[in-house]
Formats: sequence, C-alpha cells, structure tokens
Amino acid sequence: MERGGSSASRSLFPTGPSFTLEDFSNKDFIVRDFVDSLAETAVPASRRSGPANQAFDPKPLIRTFENALSQLGALGEELQEKESELLSQVRRAEIQHDQTLETLGRKLDQSMSQFEALDLTLNNNASSNGSIRGGGNDGGGNIAVQIGEKLEELDRKRRKAQDANFLIQCWTEVSETGQVTSLEEIQRQGGAENKIRCAVIARQLMRISQRLDPASWGQQTNGFRGNGVTNGVTGTNRRHNTREALEKFSELLEQDLLKQFNNSYRRQNFDDMMECAKVLLDFNGGASVIAAFVNQHQFFIDRDQLITDEVTADGDTWDQLADPDSEPPGVEPSLQSLIDEVKIVMQEESFIIKRAFPYYETVLIKFIQRVFQQSIQQRLEMVLDKATTISALAFLRCLHSSRAYIGALVEDLKTHGLTEHPEPCSAQIAQTLDQQLEELFIPYLVGNGYIDREKKSLEEMYNSLLFKFTLYHSRRKKAPTGFMASLAQQGTQLISSAKDAYMERLESSDLTPTQKRTMLRVAGIRDDSSNKNDIEVSEQDGVLSVAYAKRMIGWLAESVRRTLEMGSSSETPKDVNILLNLLLTSMGQVYVETALDAALDLATSQENTKTEPDLSYLPNIRPAVTITNLMSRFITTVLIRLAESNTTIRRSMEAQTKLAIEATERKTNAVMKSTMDVVLNYVPKLLTQQKKLDFKPKDDDLEGLVDTLQTVPCQLICSFLSQKVAVFARQAVDGHNLEMFCSELALAVHRLLFEHFKKFQVNATGGLMVTKDIAKYVSTLREWPLTREVEQIVEVLTEVGYLFIIQPEALKERSRNLASGPADGRMGGGFGGLVGGGNAGVATTAAVGKRLNKADFKQFVLKREDAGSAGVQSVLAGL
Repeated sequence: MERGGSSASRSLFPTGPSFTLEDFSNKDFIVRDFVDSLAETAVPASRRSGPANQAFDPKPLIRTFENALSQLGALGEELQEKESELLSQVRRAEIQHDQTLETLGRKLDQSMSQFEALDLTLNNNASSNGSIRGGGNDGGGNIAVQIGEKLEELDRKRRKAQDANFLIQCWTEVSETGQVTSLEEIQRQGGAENKIRCAVIARQLMRISQRLDPASWGQQTNGFRGNGVTNGVTGTNRRHNTREALEKFSELLEQDLLKQFNNSYRRQNFDDMMECAKVLLDFNGGASVIAAFVNQHQFFIDRDQLITDEVTADGDTWDQLADPDSEPPGVEPSLQSLIDEVKIVMQEESFIIKRAFPYYETVLIKFIQRVFQQSIQQRLEMVLDKATTISALAFLRCLHSSRAYIGALVEDLKTHGLTEHPEPCSAQIAQTLDQQLEELFIPYLVGNGYIDREKKSLEEMYNSLLFKFTLYHSRRKKAPTGFMASLAQQGTQLISSAKDAYMERLESSDLTPTQKRTMLRVAGIRDDSSNKNDIEVSEQDGVLSVAYAKRMIGWLAESVRRTLEMGSSSETPKDVNILLNLLLTSMGQVYVETALDAALDLATSQENTKTEPDLSYLPNIRPAVTITNLMSRFITTVLIRLAESNTTIRRSMEAQTKLAIEATERKTNAVMKSTMDVVLNYVPKLLTQQKKLDFKPKDDDLEGLVDTLQTVPCQLICSFLSQKVAVFARQAVDGHNLEMFCSELALAVHRLLFEHFKKFQVNATGGLMVTKDIAKYVSTLREWPLTREVEQIVEVLTEVGYLFIIQPEALKERSRNLASGPADGRMGGGFGGLVGGGNAGVATTAAVGKRLNKADFKQFVLKREDAGSAGVQSVLAGL
C-alpha cells in the first residue's frame, strides 16, 4: 500500500527539471527564460489544456521552485569547493615562483662577481705590462682588442694560405692533366658563394696561364736561362693547353649561371637573379647577363615578329596628311601603339631590373638603348618611308607628330622615375633618354636638311595656289613703256619662274601620285591639263584674294611651329629668316606686287586715252593693302620675335621687311597717282566738248533751256566722277587714304573748272546754265569724303556762278570781300600717296583758295555779256 501510494504521489506531483553547471556557463543564458521554463514544466499538460475558468493552483509551482532551489544550493556548494581548490593551487605556484626568482638572483650575483674579478685581473695585467714598457695605462679592454685583431689576422693568413694552396692545386691539375676537377667539384656543390669562388679562381688561373704557359696564348718564350728555367718557372714540356681548358670551364660556368638566371627570371625569383648577377659581374663585368636579359626579353621577341607588318594608317589618313588645308591627324597608329607599349614595358621592367641587378642603372641604360635603337627606330623609319611615298608635307607632318609623341614618352619616363620611382629618374638615365631621342631624329635634322624640306614643301604649295594667278599675268599684255616699267620687270621674272617651277615639278618623275593630286587640287586645274597652253584662266584668276593670303600664312604658321619644335633654339633665327625670305618673295613680290604692276600697267596705258578710261583695276588696291598688312603683322608678331636671340639676323629681317613693305607702298601709291592722272587727263577732254554758245544762248533757244538741267559736258563729267571714279575709289581705299585721294582729286577738278569758266562769254540766260552746271559740279564733289578745307574751296565755285547772274550793284558788294594776292589757287603738288605725304598740297591750296581774288574776279566779270556797261565798268574800276 505504501509503495503503491508513493508511486502515485510521484506521478501526481513530479519533481522539476534537473540541470548542471554547463547550463549556466553558456553565453546565451538568460535568467528570465530559465524561470519561464521552470514555470511551464510545473503545470501538468492536462491542466494547461483544461477550461479557461479553472481555479489557479500554486502548489505545482511551489514544488518546482523548491526543487530548483535545492539543486541550485547543491551547485553552489560544488562551485565553492572548486574555488577553494584553485586558490590553494595559486598559492603553491606563487611560492614556487618566489623560490625561482631567488635562485636566479643568486646566480646573477655570482656571474657579476666573477666578471668583476676577471676585469680586475685584466686591469692588473695591463698595468704591469704598461709599467714594464715605460709607463702608461691602456685599460684592460685593449688586451682583448689586440687578441681579437691577432686572431683575425691569423684567420686571414690561414684562409689566404688555403686559397693559395687550392689555387696551386688547381693550376697543377689543369697544367698536368688538362682538367679542372677541383673547380668542378666546387661548382657542383651549388650556392652563390661557391660559384663566386669558382669565378674568382678561374680568373686567377687565366692570369697564371698567361704568365706560365705563354705557348697556349700564342706567345714566344724568352729562351732558357740557367738550368732550363723559363720566366722563372721550371721549363717542363706541358702537353695540355691550359688556356683552352680554362676557357672551356669559364664558358660552362658562365652558361650555367646564365641558365640559372633565366630560370629564376621565369620564376620571378629576384634574390637568386641578384646572386647570379653578382657572380657574373665578378666573372666578366656582367656583360653576358645584361645581354641575355635584354636580347631575350619577350618584348623584343614579339616585336621582331611584328616588324614586317605594314604601316596601319588608312588611305584617308594619308590623304589628310598630304592636304595642306586639313589639320594633321596625329601620330601614325602603329607607331603610337608601339610607344604606348614601350611606356608600360619600361615602367614594369624597371621594377624587375632594380631587384635583380646590383648595377641596375647600367642594365636600364642598355635596355633603353635597345628599345630606342631597335624597336622604335625601325618602326619610325617604316612610317617615314611610307610618308615619303605620299608627299613632302606628309613626311614633315609625320616627322613632327612622331617627334612630339616620342618626346612625350621620354618626359613621362623621366617623371615616372623608372628604377627611382616614385622619385624622378636619375641624371644619368635622363641624359640617356634625351640622347636616344636626339639620335633618333639626327638624320633628319642635321645641317639645313630639315629647313630645306620645309622651304621646298611651302614653295610647292605656294606655286600650286598661285599657278593660275601667275599664268594669267604671264599672258597679260604688258604696257609698252612707262616710267614704272623698270619696277615691274623683276615681278615679271618672278611670276615666270614660279609658273615654270610649278609645271616642271608637276611633270617630274619623282612626284608621288598623292602629291600630284594635291598640287592639281590646290591649283584648281584638271589632271589632263598638263600643257599650260591648254589651261584656261579668267580675269578672276588674276585678282588678289585675301582668302588665298590667309591660307598661305596658315601654311607658313604650321611650318614655323614644326620648325620651332623640331630644331634647336640656336638655329631658330636662321630658320625663320629663310621662311621670311620665302614669304616676302611668294606673297609680297609674286602675288601682291604682280597685281599692283598689272593695275599700274592698265592705269599708265590709259593716261592719254580719248575714250572713257576703265578704272576696274582699282579694287585690287584694297586686297593688296589688306594682304600687305596681314603679312607685315605676321612678320612682326611671329617671325621677328623668334629671331630676337640673334641681333644681327633680327636687324636683317627688319630691314628686309621694311624694304618689301615700302616697295608695295610705292607701287600702290604709283597706281593711285596714275589713276589721278588718268582722271585729270580725261576730264579736260570732256570739257573741250563745251560749245561756245552753251552759255550764250539765243532767244530762240529759251524754251529748250528751261527743260535742260545741265550742259552735256557737265552731265558726262559728273556721271564719270560719281559713278566711276568715286565708286572704284571707295572699293580701292578707305578712311584717311580715301579722304586724301578724293581731296587731291577734287582740288584738281576744281582748278580745271575754275579755268574752264574763264573761257566762255556768258549772257543773262547763259548765266543760269553756268549756275546749274556749277551746282552739279559742287554737289558731285561734295558727295566725296573731303577735308574741311577742300570743302570750303569747292564752295568757291558757287560764288563763280553768282558772278554771271547778279546785278552790277550786287557785284560791287561782292567785290569788297575779295582776297588779295595773285590768283594762285592751283594744286600744291599732286597726290601724296597712301602712306604719308599729300597734306602739303591740300594745305597750300586751302590757304589761298577759300575766297576769290581780284584777278579771278575780274576775269569772270569780263566774260559777262554786259561787261562793257557803265555799272560793271565802275565795279571793275573800283578793284
């Protein structure tokens, strides 16, 4: 009963869960979760699933928590026992540590005592030795130093004796057996030290062989001395050639080292590479390992296979290079690819060279020389050879772009530093890079070769551009003679030589197809027009073009830029002087002066013409002046400034430029002066058409005169002056130059008209016609840009008209305002020119011509029909 009841109570009231120390040592243990789990296990499952209104029973929880407390109490006791055990172990360890420290301290004290005793003994010995030698105390440490030095000296002697013994052994072997067995055994042991020793001994044996075995070196012995001694060595007949044996061993040793170096290079074992390089440096100065590293580099192997590849630029690129009006496309693609690769390889290999060679600067210099002298130079020559087959301009542009790109490579490598990265490279490497760059382009820049190429290229382009112009003027009929004919003779010879040079170059056998197409396109002619007599030219081809001049200056500017970047600064003044001469000849003489000569010829040929002159040549003056200004500005701001470093050349260039500009100004002024002569010769011819009765009409003609505005000569002259002279003058010059020309011409016309109206009798009705003519003349002249003084002089003509229509009383009033002095209203000396001059003539006339003088007044009044009347006579008498 009791046992059955006990079993029933355990099932109804179970004990709580059991737990150990490991449950609480977990880092994820949380007290709240632990208590919740105890509470859940305390309530039976049947109660948890019962109805919600069931009464709360705290007994299971109490029993569970009591059980948990009892277990926790047991665990606490267990922990207390473990803590006590650990504390006892710590105390035992501390006692043992203290004992150990005490023992070590005693031993240290013993050692110090022994050291002090030894030091005292040494000091006593040194003192006694010093007193024996005459006094002096060197200290106990000197004895130890002396002992150490003696030991080192003995060790050196021992090693030297061993090396000498081994060297004699090796020489005996090689001289008696022809073998180097001992050296081979050392070599087989491996290791850098053993190989270095082999290299040193082999070199020493070579020197011994030269002295003791001259026969193997092809030298004659000096004969026997005494008892068969040759050169101090017992003369025995050796059957083995020591030189061959040693050279064979040295070669094998060298090959072995080179093979080891290459294997290490492939494995990127830089330490082993360094050791091999050191051995070979002692062996033969390192020449073989440098050659092996450089010659067998993968970069050169790959590039040697690609060296036969064609230049990769397409046809459009080459056509663009040959076109002077197109921008240069830059460096050739295959050369650019090579240089970009060189830049990467140089930077990468510099890192390897510095880690693999003790003499890395020497290796880097050899590597740089090989890269430039083989890879870059070969590709550069291929590119330039290809450019030569295109045109002279293509060659120059390729040379310049290649020089600029390779120069940029050199500067990048200097900045990178190579073996000194990230610092800039050393002075020796920088000098090597500059030297290699210079040597690449020396063949193309030596002497005057480069500037001659530039000049020849520009001459071809200039001759092509001006071909139709020169052809037109070579066919133009020249004026038979003239005072300016001598000035035009030189220009005629120049255009003839330029035209002939173009045709000869076009028919040359060495002219490339691309260059021929370019020359024909620039000249504007067809390929089938090889005969110059078949080429058609128009008047427009003989006219100056500012656009052409700008193209010529643009081509020259590109050439100057190339010359600056390719040549040396010391040669720049001489080079730009050559280009200046070309510009002054082609643009100044062949182009501008030829056009001015043509205009002057046309003007001179019409000075005595009886028909209306053709002034259509005048508009050529304006582009001539514009082109001359452009040329002068370019010379002053660019060419002469570039020659400032050489005073002699600069002054020479300034003098040449001044002479050329003055020559152009002289011819321009001559054209304008001749034009004025043409006008002033034609106006009098028109004035001769004035009829005597134009200003003295009969009464029957009054009806017709009312409808007539001006006489026929007046209409012809005013039409000629306004529609021809003024229009063409404005197209030729402007500003102050136009004002000067028109003022001079207006004064001359004014003088002609002044004298013209003194020749005709005028009645009262004719006076109206005179007034109309003079008003037309004055209005025509006032349309021109005149100076204020000239305008006032022209207005005097209006006063002349009034003299023929006013009554005698009014004449008397006007006679009171007359100027004194002679009738000297003539011109002061003709047209003064576009640059300076001319003002004197205007001022002189202005000073005397602003009012009528008494003599002119009297001459005009006497031409009145009523001049004999009492009223008019009284006016004249009052003068």
